[in-house]
Amino acid sequence: MKKNNKTIIDGKDLVKIYRMGEFEVRALNGASIQVQESEFIAIMGPSGSGKTTLMNVLGCLMSPTSGEYFLDGEDVSDLDKVELAQIRNNKLGFIFQSYNLLARTPALQNVILPLFYDRITPLTDQEQLEKAAQILDSVGLGDRIYHEPQELSGGQQQRVSIARALVNDPVMVLADEPTGNLDSKSGAEIMELLVSLNKQGTTIVMVTHDPAIAEYTDRTIHLLDGKVEREVKNGKGGK
Repeated sequence: MKKNNKTIIDGKDLVKIYRMGEFEVRALNGASIQVQESEFIAIMGPSGSGKTTLMNVLGCLMSPTSGEYFLDGEDVSDLDKVELAQIRNNKLGFIFQSYNLLARTPALQNVILPLFYDRITPLTDQEQLEKAAQILDSVGLGDRIYHEPQELSGGQQQRVSIARALVNDPVMVLADEPTGNLDSKSGAEIMELLVSLNKQGTTIVMVTHDPAIAEYTDRTIHLLDGKVEREVKNGKGGK
């Protein structure tokens, strides 16, 4: 059951300016966004609307030029690169369109990787193995934990990516076109898995270009020219 009683993302008047010589591009131009705990949100917009830049800011891959960004109650607007890296590893999980798995490396080791960098609640080697195996089992890959990426289908590789995103118990998962490399059947299965994880309490923010994929979420935030143009409530995600 969803709580929706805690703000995970609170971004106010976010501006991101890229400077190239004497020219500047405002990739974000005053975007404001809020996401509550256990929400499933889609972000959509045409090319150049600011989707990627917004995801990079929300994912603590870069800081905004101006504006405020609170992640899980913490102001991360002005953190340096080292501090942002710590926040990413401790609070965020990432799912990529191209999976970003290590080649010739078993699924179990791919999932364990984020745990190597956990300095707050470090686990023993055995605890890491057990936790990674448990999460792989929870995403339907209990019998594939020793398979390397090239031995897995695209849908199975994305499940490994999802397990890796969850292994550090993040406050939020960011998914960038998670079905973009999959056929429609595999894509639907991945979305059903994300909906199931969301119903268990996982907060998910997803970029997609596909309106049918966005329909799986609670609401869609549409960007245009670096601002939030409108928000639409959807039918599937919160049920």
